[in-house]
Amino acid sequence: MTMQHVERHHTHRLGWLRAAVLGANDGIISTASLVVGVAAASATPHNVLLTGVAGLVAGAMSMATGEYVSVSSQADSEQADLAREQEELRSDPIAEQQELADIYVARGLAPALALQVAQQLMAHDALGTHAREELGIFEAIAANPIQAALASAASFMVGAALPLAVILLAPTVGLAWTVSVTALLFLAALGALAAYVGGSGMLRAAARVTFWGALAMGLTAAVGHFFSVAP
Repeated sequence: MTMQHVERHHTHRLGWLRAAVLGANDGIISTASLVVGVAAASATPHNVLLTGVAGLVAGAMSMATGEYVSVSSQADSEQADLAREQEELRSDPIAEQQELADIYVARGLAPALALQVAQQLMAHDALGTHAREELGIFEAIAANPIQAALASAASFMVGAALPLAVILLAPTVGLAWTVSVTALLFLAALGALAAYVGGSGMLRAAARVTFWGALAMGLTAAVGHFFSVAP
């Protein structure tokens, strides 16, 4: 009995994983930094919470809009390239076949075999083959604006909700420090989780995002302290 060989890869997750991690990281860092800066300026707990909620709403909309616009631009470019490739396949299929064969020759196939492979693949799916081999457009990582926008907005809100929950539950004394420490713990956990899902090193990912989060909160705390509203 022949055992089926199963390979598990992570590239099919890249589209949503990138948007989700970016959104959650931004939600934690920007919201925590915002409330830490305001808290360092001696604002009342109510104003700190209000600032955090406003940051959550504004940040989620900003992430969704930015992600949608940028990914839409990528999708438009991909569609334009595919339309151009489709026209080239229609007008000069022999040249496109040779172009594909040259790609395989450059990768190590003998010219005769490369031409045979090109012929068979183009007979099966000419546009899809050229999209992958010539343009580098793969279905697994193709741009999806709606998916990216929703993932970014939702993950930002989840990330931003974490420091807001700390504000609601933690004592008002030392609030800036409490938010800072817990936010760094959240960032480290998120970095490790994202690395695990993506199949990369967890420790390095956690350390990387924690460093930049600490830097962001430290700078905003310094600004808040400098412009303190306390009498």
